[in-house]
Amino acid sequence: MASTTAFDVAVLPGDGIGIEVIAAALEVLKALTHRVGGFDLVFKHHECGALHYQRSGRALSEQTLGALERADAMLLGAMGWPDIRYPDGTEISPQLDLREHFELYAGVRPIRALPGLPACLAAPQAAGIDLVLVREQTEGLFFERGRTAIKDDSEARDALVITRARSERVFDFAFRLAERRKSDGRPGKVTCVDKANVLGSMAFFRRVFEQRAACFPQIAAETAYVDATALNLVLKPWTFDVMVTENMFGDILSDLAAGLIGGMGMAPSGDIGDRHALFQPAHGSAPDIAGTGKANPTAALLSSAMMLDWLGDRHQFPACNDAARVLERAVETSFASGRVLPPELGGASGTSEITRAVIDALAGAKP
Repeated sequence: MASTTAFDVAVLPGDGIGIEVIAAALEVLKALTHRVGGFDLVFKHHECGALHYQRSGRALSEQTLGALERADAMLLGAMGWPDIRYPDGTEISPQLDLREHFELYAGVRPIRALPGLPACLAAPQAAGIDLVLVREQTEGLFFERGRTAIKDDSEARDALVITRARSERVFDFAFRLAERRKSDGRPGKVTCVDKANVLGSMAFFRRVFEQRAACFPQIAAETAYVDATALNLVLKPWTFDVMVTENMFGDILSDLAAGLIGGMGMAPSGDIGDRHALFQPAHGSAPDIAGTGKANPTAALLSSAMMLDWLGDRHQFPACNDAARVLERAVETSFASGRVLPPELGGASGTSEITRAVIDALAGAKP
């Protein structure tokens, strides 16, 4: 940290619309810190991603890694480009390398309906959707990334790996998150999502969850199969509070859940470890709309609010937490007013219009 009131934020715009939504987020964050005062954010840009790989032969340099080690937080736009791939055919995904390098084991995906947006579900309870999916990000089916065993060009195998230590770590994170949400009026419940009826690794995952649940008796604990959970996320998502699951299941369910609140442009995320954290909109680089001004910056703005919360908690600096609430309210006000609506929800408000609406809402917000 540069001083007691200034935080160094490593900015990784990445590829495609990542560059555009990060520019919007930085503009809003500058307006926010000017509005609320009490701290400052120092932004330092770093190249990383598929286009950087195409230019330099490396998606993520050692120099950039060193800079990220020294940063207080990381803010990422989006990475990847369909036509730029590694020799084995996989996409350029340095964000996965960052998760592994920094042990960002908890993928936190808040799913919350915002006022003023068209409902994606007909039920009146859909307006109250407010859940968080926590995805274990250091093992599971992703563990074999880069290690796939290919036999005689006729068979390929990736192992699903579940360990007690890493499972306990993410379960405890989920229970502590449920505790905080319960203090804010949420039910205080954690749902473990698995496939314990078929896979022994998932039965082990569930067993460890039930053991850790005993350490948090004030929080309700339940288990559910991933297929049934996918169904119930569509039928009654308002019954969930905090969900915790394996890497691949979490990857899939978090996208499904984002569809319940308007799509990926509305879905923020944080990749959180014990010492480091990275925040990014859950969407990809969207080459089809890059450069058109249509990118929805909302997920990047809400991810920025998550970053402020994490900085406030980690450094015991409540001014950051207060600023996060101000930013969230400004986003809500912008949509609730009917002033803006992104193209994917039937509107015509692009990146600049949504950014300006949020900044204007900040100007009228109480710090």
